[in-house]
Amino acid sequence: MDMQPITEVSEEQILKEPESNYMNAEQLAFFKQKLIELHETTRARIQEAKDQMASPMGYSDPSDRATCEEQSEIALKIVDREQKLLPKIQQALERIRTGSYGYCLESEEPIGIPRLLARPTAEYCAEVKTLKEMKEYQFRH
Repeated sequence: MDMQPITEVSEEQILKEPESNYMNAEQLAFFKQKLIELHETTRARIQEAKDQMASPMGYSDPSDRATCEEQSEIALKIVDREQKLLPKIQQALERIRTGSYGYCLESEEPIGIPRLLARPTAEYCAEVKTLKEMKEYQFRH
């Protein structure tokens, strides 16, 4: 079997690929790199938000103190949201390793390159995700 080196591809090149090339080695390498970068930037944002919250609040003016507390609350929400993303990134990297990345966990249909470019951690195709969200909305209301 002739093994050619995997070359770096762009989003535009991936979008132009025929469907028959879906989740080929180049695409998997592209998404693996994208997920690794997302993991690194997410960890950096978490650390930045934690550093912001850890900085001393020595404001004597009540409005300055209130502003600082509000910024800390926003930073806490960022940390919470970003920390939920890290396991999803790791799960997506594991799906690349096992060969199931890019396919819906429920229907096993292709998720699609445009959706994966927008959300590289996507686990479901758009149709299944929409149905899940509708069920979740009905359950809450």
